[in-house]
Amino acid sequence: MANGTVLLALRDDPLGGGVSAEQLRRIGKELEDRGLELRWAGDSRDATATLRIEAGLAAAVVAWGLPRPPGGGGADGAAESGVELPTGGAEVLDRIRHRFKDLPVFLLMTDGSDRDLEHLPLWVAEAVIGYIWPLEDTPAFIAGRVAAAAAAYRRDVLPPFFSALRQFDDAHEYSWHTPAHSGGVAFLKSAAGRAFFDYYGERLFRTDLSISVGELGSLYEHSGPIGEAERNAARVFGAEHTYFVLHGDSTCNRMVGHYSVTSDEIALVDRNCHKSVLHGLVVTGARPVYLVPTRNGYGLAGPLPPAAIDAAAVAERVAANPLSADAPSPHPQYAVITNSTYDGLCYDTLAAARALAPSTPRLHFDEAWIAYARFHPLYRGRYGMAVGPDTFPEPQRPTVFATHSTHKLLAALSQCAMVHVRPSPRAPVEHHRFNEAFMMHGTTSAFYPGIASLDVATAMMDGPQGRWLIDEAVTEAVRFRQAVVRTGRRIAAAGDRPGWFFGVWQPETVTDPATGTGMAFADAPLSLLVSEPSCWQLEPGAAWHGFDGLTDGYSLLDPIKVTITCPGVTATGRTEPWGIPARILTEYLAGRGIVVEKTDSYSTLVLFSMGITKGKWGTLMDGLMDFKALYDTNAPLHQVLPALTRDHPRHYRGTGLRELCARMHRHLGDGAFVESLDEAFRHLPTPVHPPRYCYEQLVRGGTERVRLADAAERTAAAMVTVTPPGIPVLMPGESLGAHDGPLLRYLTALEAFDRAFPGFGSEAHGVVIDPDTGDYLIECLLPAAPPRS
Repeated sequence: MANGTVLLALRDDPLGGGVSAEQLRRIGKELEDRGLELRWAGDSRDATATLRIEAGLAAAVVAWGLPRPPGGGGADGAAESGVELPTGGAEVLDRIRHRFKDLPVFLLMTDGSDRDLEHLPLWVAEAVIGYIWPLEDTPAFIAGRVAAAAAAYRRDVLPPFFSALRQFDDAHEYSWHTPAHSGGVAFLKSAAGRAFFDYYGERLFRTDLSISVGELGSLYEHSGPIGEAERNAARVFGAEHTYFVLHGDSTCNRMVGHYSVTSDEIALVDRNCHKSVLHGLVVTGARPVYLVPTRNGYGLAGPLPPAAIDAAAVAERVAANPLSADAPSPHPQYAVITNSTYDGLCYDTLAAARALAPSTPRLHFDEAWIAYARFHPLYRGRYGMAVGPDTFPEPQRPTVFATHSTHKLLAALSQCAMVHVRPSPRAPVEHHRFNEAFMMHGTTSAFYPGIASLDVATAMMDGPQGRWLIDEAVTEAVRFRQAVVRTGRRIAAAGDRPGWFFGVWQPETVTDPATGTGMAFADAPLSLLVSEPSCWQLEPGAAWHGFDGLTDGYSLLDPIKVTITCPGVTATGRTEPWGIPARILTEYLAGRGIVVEKTDSYSTLVLFSMGITKGKWGTLMDGLMDFKALYDTNAPLHQVLPALTRDHPRHYRGTGLRELCARMHRHLGDGAFVESLDEAFRHLPTPVHPPRYCYEQLVRGGTERVRLADAAERTAAAMVTVTPPGIPVLMPGESLGAHDGPLLRYLTALEAFDRAFPGFGSEAHGVVIDPDTGDYLIECLLPAAPPRS
């Protein structure tokens, strides 16, 4: 295995003639003899291309006089930090310091005079670790300097736990502890086991170890390399304490809730919450008071409006909630907010904390989908750990928790997550007390490759590389967003086919704050959209987002969460005469191997993670273009959705794509589907019992399944969450209300839709569908259940 890769960005051709070229060739040969791979670059364009694709560089040698190719530099010739770039070498140095953390770089000088150094910009000394005059030392000595620096970099670039794990793996010791596969050897003793071993490779099994391996530390005592890795993560993510969690953000949420609130205490809960927050309420026995987010015409959940979370509004909502009537205290002990929302709306977390601080001493931001926010200026002040003693004065500052589903949009293995804590004197978080909650919810059989992935995900975000990685994802998302709009323009200009009907949920215009110039979003410079937060803020009353009650700067749309809109409704709630329900689009895309994140009635969400590429989003654009062509020609469904027509011939045989879209759009409109959904979420059901009581009845036979037709005024025993939109519509202990009330009207409309359009049914957690009738069945408390004590 090579000892690393070295970029040699040099002016002279090592294969050409001349003394200098021969000396460079000898230096390169010496480096190869030391086990290093070489990447030669003859100009700044080749060098910057190498920087983009070679993340495993261990060192670089850059000629100050490196030429730029005809027609421009490597990456549009622009500096990333506003410094002057007089040469191609300067351009490469600037790229390196904005791409890598502490990569050893040597500057190759072509003149033997020390005075050359006097002509270099001052920032160059900060970007390099040394200088090379190729004719003044032997090739072996120069190569030795580079090789030593590369070896030190490769050693130091590994984060604490991963480094220790590799050292342990390299020790080749026998295993006398769990797990019983003993480094994978057990799998070699059967045919199925051997196939499993060969598929994943020996190294995975050699690093799947027991907590008995003391030199690797303890996840439960937070000691050794594991503790060092957690402390390093706290530094990188801006926390005072960070805890690695191996069962996802769901476990993080239950852990934080279990620590923060106890039996019968009041918890303020964002209704747009993950089901794990509810599970925390069941475990703790807390009494929830729900905060209602805004909604728009697409059915997307927005942020909690500022007026709904100030002290007076919270006190009024607590007082009006039946569950708080005999609570030990009317003051909530804990509040949990979803940041960002599933659809990418981020709070000004400092503003949210200031609003909620008078009401609660503990504030939890569930940041499952935005673990990267600290590492890009677009999200400045939009993440929980931004709320601290330097930004929020004592003594009112609340203790802030942030829970990250690290694997979702950072590079960790599935289920790997983190809890970050910034405690305040008002609600101290003593480690040994919080660790009790940690151990209650964490496994005693830690998966060491998972811990290593959290350690590596942290290292990837540390320093300039974190900004670079997130910037790339943001850039590709913006390019896709602009491409969708520009495609519509191109089709209109051509005039040879029906118009483009897809859109993207985003501002129609933006303003350059430096000049005050307004422009269409599609015409805005890429550099503006990827760096200026004001381009993504939700202006109060703007029609494009459709949310009421917002204030300036309160909420920002995350550009990497891209919502593709289909015709049929608008963000302000107007129903259009024709439409293309998004479920049909996503069914078509799935048939082409394009799986989206979420689908609502007339919109679908795609995520531009760090793993996105132009080829990937180009394939999505091609899918949208092809769907449009099929729609324009009313292509038969057996051609567009062959599995659907095969599975449900009675409903779809002989139907065209445009006809299906029209039929489904009429059904959604006639049944006031979107309106009933909106009503169900804006008017919360009446709470009757706390969630814990309902769970106790559920497991002790105190519940029954009830058809919607018989469910009026019954009390739900389990949560009902419908996807789309993926938000709880009914919580345990809430009344289903009157037969013609908003909740049962919505669920009945959903039931009717599933019957009318088999194959497009909603994913409804907490609902059982009768296989014979298609009726929805809801788990309810038995009518004889005693009142809450």
